[in-house]
Amino acid sequence: MATAPGKIILFGEHAVVYGRPAIAIPLTQLRATAVVASATQPGIRLIAPDLGQDMLLSDAPPDDPLAAVIRQVQTAVNLPTLPDMTITVSSQIPVASGLGSGAAITAAVVRALAEFLGVSHLATPEWVSTLTYEVEKIHHGTPSGIDNTVVAYEMPVYFIRQQRQNHIEPFTVARPLHLLVADTGVRSSTKIAVGDVRRQWQENPVKFEALFDGCGRITQAARAAIETGDVAALGPLMVENHALLQEMTVSSPELDRLVTTAIAAGASGAKLSGAGRGGNMIALVTPEMETVVHAALLAAGAKRVLITTLA
Repeated sequence: MATAPGKIILFGEHAVVYGRPAIAIPLTQLRATAVVASATQPGIRLIAPDLGQDMLLSDAPPDDPLAAVIRQVQTAVNLPTLPDMTITVSSQIPVASGLGSGAAITAAVVRALAEFLGVSHLATPEWVSTLTYEVEKIHHGTPSGIDNTVVAYEMPVYFIRQQRQNHIEPFTVARPLHLLVADTGVRSSTKIAVGDVRRQWQENPVKFEALFDGCGRITQAARAAIETGDVAALGPLMVENHALLQEMTVSSPELDRLVTTAIAAGASGAKLSGAGRGGNMIALVTPEMETVVHAALLAAGAKRVLITTLA
């Protein structure tokens, strides 16, 4: 058995498309689990109760992510055949919510398979990340590399999109961060939101370059605060980042309401996370205020509120 966490963008969304840094962090309290067991029946059986999936590897379509994980591992460990087995996956991470469910499931399967096959010494974070990235291409086409890195290393990741090779750097946390992740319940299209920002940038490059620069500066300051344990500095940076995202028109009434509610209830900072126009927001709280802010977000219309600690 093996597990892997979800992930969320903490700072720098949208500006990251234009070469500025972003920070993503693991949601360690929300995990995907993979269990690999010897089978009495011939073949390799794939069971994913959350997705209503139960099939044999031999019957899986070529683009099935679970089947792709197994083939990636088989190739990586250079085994001509695999023993009969049953692989069961489950996840606490909401699917299609921007929280890295697909990458977490893949990483968990890679680790569990490596242990089952007796090659657990190969399952370093780098190896798990590399195999997970290959499967992420099925989910996302041209993935950034953030999701697989965060879930494999279970550390915050400082990310800069670059032409030839993205700069992806895990870094450490000096003091725990207590976060609430609230879902607006509004589904939105990342592609449309990103496209709208690009159109506005083309129409007014001076304004949007300044907005992106502001996000980059905030992200750099946030990394320094996380690494030195200056948790008090992070709340104002989140508020400032959210204001810049509002100027980019990627917030929404639902997101703004939850951000305002969280701060009024005692959060030290809050902002949207991800593409915006719906989806999730995040709030930084002290352990003492966690319950109060959690209740306030639900009362303000959040469909669910997840609690996580980055340590």
